[in-house]
Amino acid sequence: MDDPVRPSVDERLRRAGLPGLPRSAWLEIDQDALTDNLRAVRGLVGPDVEVSAVVKADGYGHGLEVAARTFAAAGATRLCVATLDEALALRRAGVRAPVLILFAIPAAEVRMAVAEGFELVAADPHSALGILAAWRRAPEAASAGSRGLALHLEVETGLTRAGIILEGVADVAGAISDTLGARLAGIWSHLASAERPDTSAEQERVLLAAAEALRAAGIPPPSVHLAASGGLFAGTSPHHGMVRPGLCLYGELADELPISAAARGAASALRPAMTLKARALRILEVPTGTAVGYGGRWRAERPSRIATLPVGYGDGWIRGYQPGASALVQGRRVPLAGTIAMDALAVDVTDVPGVGLEDEFVLLGSQGEACLSARELALRRDTIAWEVLVGMAHRLPRVYHSGREVTGIRTSVGEVLVKADPQVRAARRPERDGFRSRREDDEGWAE
Repeated sequence: MDDPVRPSVDERLRRAGLPGLPRSAWLEIDQDALTDNLRAVRGLVGPDVEVSAVVKADGYGHGLEVAARTFAAAGATRLCVATLDEALALRRAGVRAPVLILFAIPAAEVRMAVAEGFELVAADPHSALGILAAWRRAPEAASAGSRGLALHLEVETGLTRAGIILEGVADVAGAISDTLGARLAGIWSHLASAERPDTSAEQERVLLAAAEALRAAGIPPPSVHLAASGGLFAGTSPHHGMVRPGLCLYGELADELPISAAARGAASALRPAMTLKARALRILEVPTGTAVGYGGRWRAERPSRIATLPVGYGDGWIRGYQPGASALVQGRRVPLAGTIAMDALAVDVTDVPGVGLEDEFVLLGSQGEACLSARELALRRDTIAWEVLVGMAHRLPRVYHSGREVTGIRTSVGEVLVKADPQVRAARRPERDGFRSRREDDEGWAE
């Protein structure tokens, strides 16, 4: 059985005045963990370094809007996304923090991006000049002032993905400087192998050479940033004036990353914020020899109890995790039985007496002393923790909580219902029949 002191997720949602779950599989997102992880990074870099929290890819699967609000409330200087529509989603949700879009946007959208206050990236000469040309045609360029086009110039330092080569940075920065209403906001790059001091040092050398070239040209960059989670915790990249933590804010680090002595305290403070839970649809007693799942590849070697969970590869719990994958129930591991399907999988609960339909199973996260980490799942399919987290499907409901209090829910139809307090502001009124919210003047809930 689950912790008898902690109410079920259904009861916690009911107490919060929120709708019930549309299915018996869901993600729980711990906002306290998100907050504490941001503060651990802040403690590592000190008060004078800007912390730009990366919330791209739906906040690494945790939920773009809630992750953004939580990090902003915890002290993030700005938010980083990958695409224009991610940035717009934040504005539509009422998030007013500064936003940096890390990849180039279409030139046709520059006016709108500037109007929203987004900071953009000059990732290569062609796109940079296209963005500048589009801005020059904008009527507001002449009177934009400090609210004009802010560009972070990306330098090619060795990742060989995007960026302007060292010999070309002064020309692009000069074009920015010569454009009315445009300004150079910073220069940056991204480490290719944060765990390797030699290659990281070479990338930093190139970035600093670019900064020096700009100073020599009379265009000193206001900001230089290189370190993300890997560089921060491996100590392979100085903080400079700004860092861009991503994975670590969600409580994970790369498996192969060596932690520097200076970062060990912060690393030990990180807590995973995501847990994937499910309740069984049925528990069936089967005789020896019974085949389970597509293809009948698994057969019971003894009289067994088989629990069907409503989670499958359509939810991001993919077939690559088998064979040998497991789930947690009552704080114990139980093995998968049969093939993972799109919407369901089966587990053998024979060795855990008393498992019932009310029990919560965990397929990612901790239960009691047992843990199924994103790293473990990543190693099962020769991938990385990033992919495990962002692979959690949008159709999985997200239940947000702070301590024992549920703060919101997001379902596959897109609602975000959160308590209107100073840290987390409410977003949209739910439109689906049966989903309701309280008005802002009714116990602090927003419509």
